[in-house]
Amino acid sequence: MPNFILWLLLSLFSSLAHACPDWSPAQARVEIGRLQAQISRWDDSYHRVGQGLVDDERYDQSLALLQTWRGCFPTGGAPAEPGLRSARGPLSHPVAHTGVGKLASADQARAWMQGRQGLWAQPKIDGVAVSVIYRQGRLHQVISRGDGSHGHDWTDNARLTAIAQRLPEPLDLELQGELYWRLEGHVQASAGSLNARSRVAGLMARRQPPGEQAANIHLFVWDWPHGPARQAERNARLGQLGFPEAAAFSQPVADFAQAQGWYEHWYNSPLPFATDGIILRMGERPPAQRWQARAPYWITAWKYPHASASARVRDVSFGVGRTGRITPVLELDPVQLDDRTVRRVSLASLKRWQALDIRPGDQITVELAGLTIPRFGQVLWQASLRPPLQVPDAEQYHRLSCWRDSPGCASQYAARLQWLSGKNGLNLSQVGAGTWQKLLAAGHLDHLLGWLDLDVATLAEVPGIGQRRAEQLHASFSQAREQAFGTWLQAIGAPPAAESASADWSTLANRNLGQWQARPGIGPTRAAQLLAFYRHPEVMAIAERLAQAGIAGFSAAVSDSS
Repeated sequence: MPNFILWLLLSLFSSLAHACPDWSPAQARVEIGRLQAQISRWDDSYHRVGQGLVDDERYDQSLALLQTWRGCFPTGGAPAEPGLRSARGPLSHPVAHTGVGKLASADQARAWMQGRQGLWAQPKIDGVAVSVIYRQGRLHQVISRGDGSHGHDWTDNARLTAIAQRLPEPLDLELQGELYWRLEGHVQASAGSLNARSRVAGLMARRQPPGEQAANIHLFVWDWPHGPARQAERNARLGQLGFPEAAAFSQPVADFAQAQGWYEHWYNSPLPFATDGIILRMGERPPAQRWQARAPYWITAWKYPHASASARVRDVSFGVGRTGRITPVLELDPVQLDDRTVRRVSLASLKRWQALDIRPGDQITVELAGLTIPRFGQVLWQASLRPPLQVPDAEQYHRLSCWRDSPGCASQYAARLQWLSGKNGLNLSQVGAGTWQKLLAAGHLDHLLGWLDLDVATLAEVPGIGQRRAEQLHASFSQAREQAFGTWLQAIGAPPAAESASADWSTLANRNLGQWQARPGIGPTRAAQLLAFYRHPEVMAIAERLAQAGIAGFSAAVSDSS
């Protein structure tokens, strides 16, 4: 895999620099050694066998994570292994592959352009770099980039690709370019890279012929080391020789605004290949004999925003919702993703957490769903130490548990209160989670309807409320008494039933299972839920309290229970 260490350090530094783990030297050696061994296995499979064991983004972020840990613990573990050691092959390139530096932000791109003249922009193809050599107009050799100076012979497999096998003129030619997977109408901003780089590398590195799939591999020539000195002349001549992509996707840029325009255009427009940024290059560069296998001053890459970012898990909390559903939440070291700071992400279900077994100290990726909502991506790395966690027992929580402020019920009871006052319940103005927390802390909500008994004076004494706020709350609580019977049923969490709002408590509470099932639109599962709800002791106590408060529809609850 390409070893983009410089870019990774620049682009991920802001999100990872704060994430130095709290490890002892001994643990640091273990963790760094384990991750280094994993990356080495990925490298060996990719470069030697042509098989990608992991997607590009996870590899890149794992490599960045390793570099971050080595920065945190300079003496932790063996010296870093060369990332491209297994990529080096027996064939030397006619001209060294310089690679490119990587810029992670507009500010870095603007600074790089400052003082440079005659600049051009090109899409940065997300493919695999090669040297392509022609002799007397015929394809002679294709060499993988390798470590920049030496690579592997990919000639046999290259003859099955869409690379031009013969030039229109009998020339000796040495080119550098990118092998890419041809895509139709690919929009990078919405589709991502689709692991196109790994697909190409895997096919080209195979020892057996890659078959018909190879015909979808094309060549983008991004340099002609011994060609004309000026970019425009190189592009024109390459087009005459059967390589039109350079001219079609090369644009002169006079200032940063133009570069940014092409950056956004290529990111959001249909292209025939995946890209991961744009190339900025000077139109003229030094003679080829001076090129070295390291990033030069005359070319750089301005990378597109990350689809995901790496984050360390600080803690795992387990919230219990109103219906008893347990939702694990990963508490993270803050990480920047696009223009958002992400501190936590939900795993949606207890079963998912159990399958992944994520613990404090693990590294995960987070991404933005619809560019707005943070969501869990994948486990990037699991720490060797697996600290124990207090995980709620799923069998203790259900639709009818936690109607009071009792041990183990804080989360579900708070969810019941928030539902009751929210838009799906009584829609009480200016009453939210903060209000309920204050009343809970003051001891005024030992049961779901404790707030009905509070007067203005009592509310005003609650820390954080005060006289004016107490009057507002009391007015809102008083208005709740005027709400309709159906609204109250929904607020206390009754399972939906079409005609419930037009009935009364006595009618609903006295139905048996068969009578519920006979109602239109109610099947066996919903009927069982309705029967269990209306006959649950805590629910019956709530109905009685509402009857005592004079809430319409509940008046029969007192006589039924007496």
